Amino acid sequence: MTSLDQLEEVLSRPSEADQAAMSKLEGDLLVLGVGGKMGPSLVRRARRACVAAGVKKRVIGVARFSTPGLREELERDGIETIAADLLDPDALARVPEIENVIYLAARKFGSTGAEYLTWAMNVHLPGRVAERYRSSRIVFYSSGNVYALSPVVEGGATESSPVDPVGEYAQTALGRERVFEYFSRANGTPVAVLRLNYANELRYGVLVDIGRKVFERQPIDLSMGNANVIWQGDANSVCLRSFPLCASPPAVMNLTGPETLSVRWAAGRFAERFGIEPVFTGLESPTALLSNASRCHALFGYPGVTAEQMIEWIVCWIAMGGASLGKPTHFEVRNGRF
Repeated sequence: MTSLDQLEEVLSRPSEADQAAMSKLEGDLLVLGVGGKMGPSLVRRARRACVAAGVKKRVIGVARFSTPGLREELERDGIETIAADLLDPDALARVPEIENVIYLAARKFGSTGAEYLTWAMNVHLPGRVAERYRSSRIVFYSSGNVYALSPVVEGGATESSPVDPVGEYAQTALGRERVFEYFSRANGTPVAVLRLNYANELRYGVLVDIGRKVFERQPIDLSMGNANVIWQGDANSVCLRSFPLCASPPAVMNLTGPETLSVRWAAGRFAERFGIEPVFTGLESPTALLSNASRCHALFGYPGVTAEQMIEWIVCWIAMGGASLGKPTHFEVRNGRF
């Protein structure tokens, strides 16, 4: 891949399973918070899946659309758009009632120092959305940050592991889950919770952070010595296919790749390809933020893009001077302060 257009085409290319899911899904699709990192390719994937399956279905994306040109691009791709600040009750009330809702609106980076806004976005707003769409099916991304750091040798937290969020961002991620759960139980709203970590594409993600540090000869902190990764397109594919999981009380599923990825190993792979000696700082801790997504893989299959393939693509992208979103994941943070 050598251009943003090619990247977006790959990120939004629907699988046959996506097409089948959209053909079976009753009703239209509404994506709230479509303007973030994952939203544009998700709605494009949904729209392309509908077209490929010959299904007439409205795909609607809602956001503030602060990124210049994004709204126009999505509309050219056949996606209906609504510009709205979802924290504004009047704006939320004007968004139409739709049978199937994917909730993406969230805040993570910059949380330290503006915790009040993180709580409003991640806890207050989900309550308003859950009340507004009490008669819909709702799928939303949560985070693996709701779990405590776990021993690397245990293979990551499962859905039955106790939650123990570290730091205010992680607390709000759990708060989002609890608020949706409350309204799901109170109103009988079917909900699916996808605990994601960490989505990657060529401009963003744990592997991009590692690759760019190797390329720029910056030290790589090994204290969080292992991580989970998944190609963003694969994560969005699972998201679109998750509506049959929706239940009251909510169904919960970890969403990530199958590997417990060694940061040192990944840096070494980038170093080999760049011909640069990696610089490390610190030593691997016996614990890390890890999730076990075996249930997801049993239901939806393994991701189509491997960690090795992601590394190959990212190497080429960085070497040619490809764009970055400029949003490091801070995956190495162990105290929860983002």
